[in-house]
Amino acid sequence: MNLPLRRAVAVSGLLLLGLVPAVQAQIGGQQAFSFLNLPTSAKLAGLGGANVSARDADATMLYGNPALLNSEMDGRLALGYVDYLADIKQSTAAYVFNTQKAGRFGVGLTYLSYGNFEQFDVAGNSLGQFSVNEYALSVADSYTTGVFTIGGTLKLAGSGIAGNHSFAALADVGGLFKHPDQDFTVGLVVRNAGIQLKPYDGADREPMPLDVQLGTSFKPEHLPLRFSFTAHHLQQLDIVYLDPNQRGQLDENGEEVKPKKSLGDKIARHFVVGGELLLSKNLNVRVGYNHLQRRELRLENTAGGAGFSFGVMLRVSQFQLDYTHAGYHASGGANYFTIARNIDSLFKKQL
Repeated sequence: MNLPLRRAVAVSGLLLLGLVPAVQAQIGGQQAFSFLNLPTSAKLAGLGGANVSARDADATMLYGNPALLNSEMDGRLALGYVDYLADIKQSTAAYVFNTQKAGRFGVGLTYLSYGNFEQFDVAGNSLGQFSVNEYALSVADSYTTGVFTIGGTLKLAGSGIAGNHSFAALADVGGLFKHPDQDFTVGLVVRNAGIQLKPYDGADREPMPLDVQLGTSFKPEHLPLRFSFTAHHLQQLDIVYLDPNQRGQLDENGEEVKPKKSLGDKIARHFVVGGELLLSKNLNVRVGYNHLQRRELRLENTAGGAGFSFGVMLRVSQFQLDYTHAGYHASGGANYFTIARNIDSLFKKQL
């Protein structure tokens, strides 16, 4: 079985599973390494899948915006696991440390496995199984001056299908404003700007999943609530995809009326809304809504929970536990688990 056919089989399986990368590929045409737009942690998923302004001790937020690195993250290690549909799994790690002179660094590693696929020859005979996986190593650095923080992330990403590999070099550049007295932040980030260093054998180079995001988080005084609003894919005004094969409704004359794009839908698909109920320092509840996911992943007659996410954060002793369920399709969703701890303080106690 040749590579293009094997790749087609793998991609077809992912499309049938309704995973997000298939949707992301509809934004601006074909893209490589679309998995880099997936939320990598329970918090990011719980706030709708995109956030550039929620600043706290969660080290995994470096994946959302490198400018979110802050002193509360110092010495913290976070490990994440995502259970997608079928055999698709994702594992993530993030660690933050402060060098004093060279800035605050964050190191991250994420690995996404799509499972094993059966390959066949042209006669339909089985040739065994092959695996499909993608991964990325990230190194972030940030500097804070007064109320402003700037940060950048360098990423080396790889993708493998049946022993054939592709590699890319990418970068995130972000900034954050934090009000000196109030719980109010504004973040801006350019994510996944880069090039494909090596395409798959026999394939052409493809564009990277560029995403310009702008967002804000704020907590009204005397209320245990924090709200986040994030606009994504600002580099492209129209991200609406209409399936040309979708059948439209019939008018009074019995003629088919195809769906049309509206200005309101074009604008709404750019926004993600997230909320946190701050019950205590040890217990938070999160909810998020992603309109793009809602529209892209719905079925013709129902959307189910697509686009909605619900999560909880619980601190037990020195550990922080996060869980989120994110709806990606009417048939199901993904479960995100993240566990974090300050390992620097653990080593100091042992010494």
